Amino acid sequence: MASNKGYKVTLVKSVFGQLKAHRATVRGLGLRRIRDTVTVADTPEIRGMLSASRHLLKVEELKGSN
Repeated sequence: MASNKGYKVTLVKSVFGQLKAHRATVRGLGLRRIRDTVTVADTPEIRGMLSASRHLLKVEELKGSN
C-alpha cells in the first residue's frame, strides 16, 4: 500500500438527478449533504467508490507518518 493512510472526502455537488448507483456510492461513503466531509481508509473498495463518483466529490490524500 502507499504511504497514505486514507482520504478526506467532501461532497461538493448534489446527488439529485444522479444515477441510483452514484447516489448509493455517496451514501455508502457516509456523505449526506453538500459540504459533508468524512475520512476514509485507503482500500481498493474505497478507491473504486471514489472513482465512480469523482464528479461529485473533492478528494484529498492524508499523508501517513513513515
